[in-house]
Amino acid sequence: MTYTAYRTKEKIVIDGKLNEKAWELAPKSSRFVDIVNGEPALYDTKSAVLWDDEYLYIGFWVEEPFVHATLTERDSLLFNENNVEIFIDGGDTYYEFEINALNTIYEVFFIWKDAYNRGGKFDVPEFDLYDRDMYTFGGNHDRTGIHFWKGTHPRGLRYAFRDWDLPGLKSAVHIDGKLNDHAHRDKGWTVELAFPWEGMKWLANGRTLPPTRGDVWNLQFSRYEKLVGLNKNVGWAWDPVGSDDNHKPEAFTPITFSDVNIEEL
Repeated sequence: MTYTAYRTKEKIVIDGKLNEKAWELAPKSSRFVDIVNGEPALYDTKSAVLWDDEYLYIGFWVEEPFVHATLTERDSLLFNENNVEIFIDGGDTYYEFEINALNTIYEVFFIWKDAYNRGGKFDVPEFDLYDRDMYTFGGNHDRTGIHFWKGTHPRGLRYAFRDWDLPGLKSAVHIDGKLNDHAHRDKGWTVELAFPWEGMKWLANGRTLPPTRGDVWNLQFSRYEKLVGLNKNVGWAWDPVGSDDNHKPEAFTPITFSDVNIEEL
């Protein structure tokens, strides 16, 4: 599914409430579906994208009757509890961002091993293979079965930099309910994100920052949920990827950038 991201003239305040006029006008995604097979999800999740010369803005509307989050330390393994996620494809790189209802953030920057050459553009102190907190990663099937060494993706391994932070990132969460109180039925939570273009140079892949009209960036919008009482973990996404390994940039959602202001449509 393709999506057009419109500019906004309005000053977006990152407070998690998504109450600016621009968010009201922005086209929302369809209801998220099962990330593997595309079947309907139990709870509603939608997302929307806006941008200006400084930031890429992303909003999430998350229906959740029992809002739950416990992890508070930055870069905790948030995929072990309820969260929403953004992946941004940069061709030979991609970026993973996760956030829970406590506004705790998890970030990883990936460089495909076949693109990292000695003396090449990625062979810089920022991505030093010895001094940084770096691991090899083969996707979610890494270290299992016949895919033990390289995972299942045709490109094989990635270098995963766990200590890389996108500079200037802003995030906020607003909860419509009572966190971690399963005696109270909640409406859910909203997430408001601002990714600065200035910090995304390693994801630009030859594109201008900020984008120009017609530029396409591939992003994944997803949500992971532990269903209360069912002892079941599920993943929902804007577009399915066809696998429980969501590290597949070729399956991300294409976002086309328009230079039209959302307020002038």
